[in-house]
Amino acid sequence: MSMDDKIKRINELYHKSKTPEGLTEAEKEEQAALRREYVLSIRKNLRASLDNVSIVEKDGSITNLKDKIKN
Repeated sequence: MSMDDKIKRINELYHKSKTPEGLTEAEKEEQAALRREYVLSIRKNLRASLDNVSIVEKDGSITNLKDKIKN
């Protein structure tokens, strides 16, 4: 299932949760699992982006943000 499909399903479950019938327990579990996967994906993508950022220090040297965070 692609991320777009997961987002679509998350939205479907959200809208169904707002109806009078609500979500079944299985749907609530599915919604929670999909949300966890989505958040993990966002964090992974953010980390990958930040790992490619470089900082120019006051002395003119260049430090990768990835290396700076580890220290």
